Amino acid sequence: MSRLLATAAAMLALAGPAFAQTAGNPAPSTHPGTRLSFPPSLGGATLEQSLSEDGSVAYMYGINKMKIYVYIEGGRRVPPGSDAPIVMNRFAAELNEAETKLKSAGYTRFERPTVPSSCIYGSVAFRCIVYSVRSTAGRLFSKLLLTGYHDYFLKIRIDWAAGTATQADADQALQSFVPALIH
Repeated sequence: MSRLLATAAAMLALAGPAFAQTAGNPAPSTHPGTRLSFPPSLGGATLEQSLSEDGSVAYMYGINKMKIYVYIEGGRRVPPGSDAPIVMNRFAAELNEAETKLKSAGYTRFERPTVPSSCIYGSVAFRCIVYSVRSTAGRLFSKLLLTGYHDYFLKIRIDWAAGTATQADADQALQSFVPALIH
C-alpha cells in the first residue's frame, strides 16, 4: 500500500470510529427501522465491512480508491429531511467531532467552508460539506452528508486522497450509490 493510501486509511479510521473498533457485531443486511438494504454490491461500490453496536449500524463500501461510509443512528424521533433543527445541530456536532479527532491525531490544516450547503442525491436532500486535512503524504478529503430518514439520522461520508480521486469523482460515486441505497 502506498504511503498516501496508508495515510488515507488512517484518516478513514479516525473519521469513522465505528470502523476503527474491533468490537461489535456485523450489521444486518437490511436495517429494520429504515428498511434500507446493504447488499454486497451497491451502486458500483463493494461492501467491505459492517458493524452494529449500541443500536447504531455502520457500513463501509469501497469504490475506485474511495471509501463510502453509511451510518444509521436512532433512539430519537428524527424528522425527515435536512432542515430540522435537530439535524442541523447534529450535523454541526459531527463536523466538529471530525475536526477534533483529526487534529488530535496530528493532521494539520483542517479546512472547510464556513457554511454547509444542501445536496440532493436521488430524491433525498442532505446537509453537506466537503472538508480536508493535510497529512505528511498529501491532502485528504471527506464529503459529509446528513439527513433525517424514517426517524433515524442517516449519515453518509465519502473519503478520498488527492491524486487518487477528485471531488467530481466523489460526487459521481454518490450519484450512483445514494439512489441505489434509497430506492
